[in-house]
Amino acid sequence: MSTSKKIPIYIQIIIAVILGILSGILFPSHSSIGNFLGNIFLKLLKMLIAPLIFSSIVVGVLSASKSGNFSKLGVRTLIYYVSTSMLAILTGQILVNIIKPGCIHASILHMEKVSNFSTSIEIRFTDTILKMIPENIFRSFTKGDVLPIIFFSILVGFFIGKLKERDVKFLSSMFEGLYNLMMKITEFVIKLAPYGIFGLIYAIVAKSGIKIFKNLFYYFLTVFSGIFVHFFITLPLIFFIFTRKNPYKFIKNMLSPLLTAFSTSSSSATLPLTIKTMVEEIGVSKEVASFVLPLGSTINMDGTALYECVAVIFIAQVYGIHLSFSQQVIIALTSLLVSIGAAGIPMAGLVMMTIILKAVDLPLQGIGLIIAVDRFLDMFRTATNVFSDSVGTFVIDFLGKKN
Repeated sequence: MSTSKKIPIYIQIIIAVILGILSGILFPSHSSIGNFLGNIFLKLLKMLIAPLIFSSIVVGVLSASKSGNFSKLGVRTLIYYVSTSMLAILTGQILVNIIKPGCIHASILHMEKVSNFSTSIEIRFTDTILKMIPENIFRSFTKGDVLPIIFFSILVGFFIGKLKERDVKFLSSMFEGLYNLMMKITEFVIKLAPYGIFGLIYAIVAKSGIKIFKNLFYYFLTVFSGIFVHFFITLPLIFFIFTRKNPYKFIKNMLSPLLTAFSTSSSSATLPLTIKTMVEEIGVSKEVASFVLPLGSTINMDGTALYECVAVIFIAQVYGIHLSFSQQVIIALTSLLVSIGAAGIPMAGLVMMTIILKAVDLPLQGIGLIIAVDRFLDMFRTATNVFSDSVGTFVIDFLGKKN
């Protein structure tokens, strides 16, 4: 009789990351293999996003409205997301003003062309609100527009509860079945995670190598330090204050989705695994996880908000532009607003940064200074986004059970 134990998924992912780095360094000419594997994995994950968000939010809102917890759950979620994002922004703002990475290397490196990040991309916060209301929900599903899907799902879940009892039972059963089906498909896709993550890391290292960190070391250090403080100090403190439980044990239990977020740089793509881990391994109620996590993957971007704030002030420092206190306040508030509107996809924050630069009249060409290391920093801030969503979900669920 075999006594061999299956290797935990997070161990498989760690091995995949190491092998991906080594392959990228040793065999860069064969990176097309990594691109192929990585793209298959990303496509499979993105395939799940729309139906999983729809089914999970409908089930979550329906359960919450039945128990009378919908309004309380929504308020707690919103307060948590806004608070943690602002804490992340303030952390980055303090560090970038102390370290002054742009002043250290004012003659930093040659400017890259930034035509892809021109002012033709103008996204206001009011536009984000309008985009939440779908003109055609089926088009939103086919295009993968997450905000309209979330808005529509909340309406569906809430108003199902207002129907006759017979209809409520039928639709509740249907959406529960759809949700369970999506989780089964998710289990299958997640088994392929180590192969996909190996491919993604292989392709990134083969293309960029590690030499790009040389000229942007202090900028990278500032963003990384801010993310480190928020990830290992701020969020664990919030976790401990509200639950009195060990936050670092929680981090260990969340390694699989955190490593997946790190390697894919997509909080939306990681959502299926995050929900599965929170419900099945952490023990959070499906009602809370189904509402808080999909919402968080779209509007709660702590790492992105911190990065945007640091990057904009760094650009000002490189150009020798002094920012007044009021301008720094505008940067902080705008970072919060655009992080809410940023899609949970790789490098979305880089595009959204144009809004903040325009808000304080900084040159948009400055984006060219940070393109070189953005992809690597994106991995760290996405993991932070997912961890913040997970901490919020656990805390909100804990407070709900306590009351």
